Amino acid sequence: MHTTASKETVLVLIKFKVRGNLRFLSHAETVNLFQRACVRAGIEVLYSEGFNPRPKMSLPLPRTVGVESDDDLLCLRLLHAPSESEVSDYRSQIKARLSGQLPEGCELLSVKSVREKTTFEPAAAKYILTVQRKYINRKLKSRIDRLLASESLNIERRIYPKNSKFKNVDVRPFIKSIELDDRNIAVECKITSSGSIRVDEILKLLELNVEMLAEPVRRTSIKWQKS
Repeated sequence: MHTTASKETVLVLIKFKVRGNLRFLSHAETVNLFQRACVRAGIEVLYSEGFNPRPKMSLPLPRTVGVESDDDLLCLRLLHAPSESEVSDYRSQIKARLSGQLPEGCELLSVKSVREKTTFEPAAAKYILTVQRKYINRKLKSRIDRLLASESLNIERRIYPKNSKFKNVDVRPFIKSIELDDRNIAVECKITSSGSIRVDEILKLLELNVEMLAEPVRRTSIKWQKS
């Protein structure tokens, strides 16, 4: 375990994808997966100080259970800050060592290191829904047109998963576009500090359910902003 103790550190940004049965991991389980993989790979993650130190590791955009992802982001604060001449080799080593400790269905796409103290927040993401052919019809196309033409789309959202209380939310401001191409519906969503639209809400607005899909829902084209 390592704390901040006056050592130079580096922020490592790792893009990865999730496929197959790993899509059923929760947010906390996904973090634990990477935490264990880093330990096995000998990657020295920085820990917070205090009575209950925690690794400085985060997934800025939690993934809905059951949803695959094309380009999730893992942020790691590591102890060793490479020199300019070491950066390329440093990234390659981390990618190789960590990749070797990850299960099938989790693939590392890229590794980037930055020295500045910054955080990354999601600004937008796209969800791909592959619909069974028998459900691609005029009604679905008309439904999409109607949603896009609506000024507001109010839904009832449960405040907490185990809470019986609901609140009314207008999700229309979170929908940037909905495009139907052959069998795929691409829904681009805005993500703000006040939230976004959820996958189950997208399906409900489209009057679809997971049984009507030919493939798992997939999240892609995530846009990030520094803060």
